[in-house]
Amino acid sequence: MPSFTVRVGVLLVIFGVTSYVITGGVSITALIPAVIGALLAICGLVAVRQERLRPHAMHLAALLALVGVLGTASALFQLPSLIAGMGVPRRPAVVARIGMALILLVYLGFSVKSFVDARVRPRA
Repeated sequence: MPSFTVRVGVLLVIFGVTSYVITGGVSITALIPAVIGALLAICGLVAVRQERLRPHAMHLAALLALVGVLGTASALFQLPSLIAGMGVPRRPAVVARIGMALILLVYLGFSVKSFVDARVRPRA
């Protein structure tokens, strides 16, 4: 799971920087996915390199993902309008928020599964 966390973090950094560039650098908030991604990648790297800190780093990463999902979840309600081709105010921002929410929801699902598996797995 730590290496997956690093990959998701890098994906979010790329996604955030791309969103910022595509929107013309008008708003610094387009970099929020990049910030969350960098923090996730740091958590993943700590978990890879410091075995004793792995559970703490992974729980912090899951918490960051949850905060990211909660912060972007409202954009998911605009997804049907986007799919139907209806006008959505600040379309690039909505698309970026939906993308971030979906990436983090998938990551959060894998995190919860990993935590449950670790809890069920007997200690060696």
